[in-house]
Amino acid sequence: MDIKTATALRRLRLVSAPEAISFLLLLVCSVLKRTTDFDAVRVMGWVHAVLFILYVLFWADAWNRAKWPLKTAALYFVLSVLPTGGFFAERRLRREAEDAVIAARARQEGIVNA
Repeated sequence: MDIKTATALRRLRLVSAPEAISFLLLLVCSVLKRTTDFDAVRVMGWVHAVLFILYVLFWADAWNRAKWPLKTAALYFVLSVLPTGGFFAERRLRREAEDAVIAARARQEGIVNA
């Protein structure tokens, strides 16, 4: 995996959890708006919108650079629209990055010819 692909995957991983948190907070704010006088939906809506747009941009870049099959790309996109999906995306992306590091070290040491 080249450095640009690793960077694209890292950016997507780093925005996944905050995007999921902002989605959950937006849901909580929506409930609070309808049940109390607390109204933070406008602010949380903007925060979530910015993080979601970043997620989609980083997702498209990662898909392009990592050459994911359509099934994998679709999975990461679907995870972005589920309330807790970003946490699962972050975990999968971290595991993928760790596997890539292990494979690179093995190639460096001549254990695997790839």
